[in-house]
Amino acid sequence: MNLVQTPLAIVDLETTGTRPAADRVTEIGVLEVERFEVVSEWSTLVNPGVTVPSEIQALTGITHEMVAQAPRFAELARELHERLAGRVFIAQNARLAYGSLRREFDRVGIRFQARAVCGVKLARRLYPRERGHDLDSLIMRHGIACEARHRALPDAQALWQFLQLAAEEHGDEVLAVAARQVAKEPALPPQLDRTAIDAVPEAPGVYLLYGETGPPLYIGKSRAMRSRVLQHFYSNASWLQAVRRIEWQRTIGELGALLTEARLVKELAPLHNRQLRRPEALCGFVFDGKRLRLADAAEIGADTLPFLYGVFRTRAAARAALRALADEHRLCMQTLGFDLRRQGACFRYQLGRCAGVCAAKESVHAHHARLAAALATLRTPQWPYAGPVAIVESDPARDATEVHAVDRWCYLGAARCEPEVAELLGERPRFDYDHYRILARYLAKGAARVVPLERCMPSS
Repeated sequence: MNLVQTPLAIVDLETTGTRPAADRVTEIGVLEVERFEVVSEWSTLVNPGVTVPSEIQALTGITHEMVAQAPRFAELARELHERLAGRVFIAQNARLAYGSLRREFDRVGIRFQARAVCGVKLARRLYPRERGHDLDSLIMRHGIACEARHRALPDAQALWQFLQLAAEEHGDEVLAVAARQVAKEPALPPQLDRTAIDAVPEAPGVYLLYGETGPPLYIGKSRAMRSRVLQHFYSNASWLQAVRRIEWQRTIGELGALLTEARLVKELAPLHNRQLRRPEALCGFVFDGKRLRLADAAEIGADTLPFLYGVFRTRAAARAALRALADEHRLCMQTLGFDLRRQGACFRYQLGRCAGVCAAKESVHAHHARLAAALATLRTPQWPYAGPVAIVESDPARDATEVHAVDRWCYLGAARCEPEVAELLGERPRFDYDHYRILARYLAKGAARVVPLERCMPSS
């Protein structure tokens, strides 16, 4: 890749945030370069269709009022696509800029693909001894002029100045080699056409990588599936060269992707997924004030979950958690029935890790009171709702809504209409550890839209 001879597009974007799959573009700046000479400069504000966060306004100076009268991306997409066509895409943070533009093009039904070079990676390759390779560092270190930092065209001009300086200092050949190194192409298997990856939408969902025959090699999820699938082929994992086809299931949002992945991994047993395909050997502690024991998977359900202290994938994990509590609170594992019973004081007492209930140094009541306090830290979160609820996910771009029915941490399923909701409510709640962890973490963020099931869907 000879940057001096190749047509270039030096691009900078301002956006409403740093998540290409969710945030929107507010300004675009493009320098078109031929034979290392700028032949065109183009920039425009873009109406993102959403509110520009106050912190972004403060950083860029681009206010909601400024973009309100600007064109929507759909209005300028064709012109921008023509400007970028056939050019190497260069941006200071290429992953963010390229991903954001691909997402915007996807929204208007235009497929965009280009070879991309990241300015940060290029600077790191050319100046490995220097600290800091963001645009501010380059401006300061190389004395680059930038009339308005965090505005698209001035930032693109600053990046162009850096490329000129780098070419002058290192020479065309060194710059070309560095560009080839940082623009590493994904190592696709010869039997897998790039169009198979391009067909995957840049949207939330689950993807399945298949070999020639048999079950999937791998199942994954992402808020931006295409980028995540492509990322796999930058790794050195040998099994990726066996991929022959790709299937995908689009979901409305992130939660749907997480839950679908957990279900499919269990159903299809992909060869290279580890975490989610572990066999069900769940257990949890039960304490009635006198005896501590481990309840097995058959005893764990929506009705018993509130009485459990912790849910663990394996008995070994449960014992490790109990031992950690015993060390912290000087509990006797022998008295609890989780250590070899011996006459007199236990070995942990001799090491000073047990307060001595086994040696008559304290009463069982005092010991069990400490045990109860320690176990409280393991108690599963209380179901915070009066009954079954729906977690609502929406995709405004597709005018689509889906609800995830949940009852006492048990996932009942997804629905898009009232009859489907009614059918889910007739299901007996079944506890699944992976679903429980996904739901607990998702709800803990505090951003989910949660409504009672009887009010979750509009009347038809």
